[in-house]
Amino acid sequence: MESPLAFDEAEEEKRIVAFIKKTVAQAGATGVVVGLSGGVDSSVVCALCTRALGRERVLGILMPSAITPQADLSDARNLASSLGIGTKEVRIDGVVEKLQSVMGVEGSRMARANLQARTRMTILYFYANTLGRLVAGTGDRSEILVGFYTKYGDGGVDFLPIGHLYKTQVRNLGKHLGVQRRILEKPPSPQLWPGHKATDELPADYDTLDLVLHYLFDGGIPASKAASRAGADMEVARRVVEMNRRSAHKRTQPSGVGRREVGP
Repeated sequence: MESPLAFDEAEEEKRIVAFIKKTVAQAGATGVVVGLSGGVDSSVVCALCTRALGRERVLGILMPSAITPQADLSDARNLASSLGIGTKEVRIDGVVEKLQSVMGVEGSRMARANLQARTRMTILYFYANTLGRLVAGTGDRSEILVGFYTKYGDGGVDFLPIGHLYKTQVRNLGKHLGVQRRILEKPPSPQLWPGHKATDELPADYDTLDLVLHYLFDGGIPASKAASRAGADMEVARRVVEMNRRSAHKRTQPSGVGRREVGP
């Protein structure tokens, strides 16, 4: 039985490439910058941007910290080399440490993790503004729906080429695009603290999570039925619904009380 998440990768490539071309042209930008982590999402986005714009108009930014695995750095460098795009490498440790020292408090583990993500966002926009480019986001639909990203960090981008695709779909598209197998199969991790894995914060692996998300938000069916169809525990669906609810503020513009009417 075919997965409900199956799609035509070749057609999807054409659709996304056209979207990237149109977005960059409408902005009058000279190209894009992409934060390269060595993971599947950034690798697929970089490959798509290169096909859409040409290698001269895509710049990969590597932003390692002291806890970034060397294997991830090597994968990011090798991907950029295979695509023929230029790269910049900026270590973020000094910037993060300086910010923490200025603030005078150590902060919680999550606050420190988010500070790293927001430092990387600042670096990406520095290069984008300097070069007249856009920041191509690397978030996927799985992460967006459960809020598994940093607001104004990796969520601070100009456009999202793969924001409509679930993680498992991104992997399949990456295979179609010729992304290295080791990148496609490595366990996903934001690498924001030592030993950090996506499964530390998510209620299930992506193969299960994506099906639950699909039935909940694409199918519009209740959590109990979504869990059953995905072959998942009800607790997984319950946690997904709660994560989506609590992260709603990340997916909307900042709210306000509205304009106060004057007069009778």
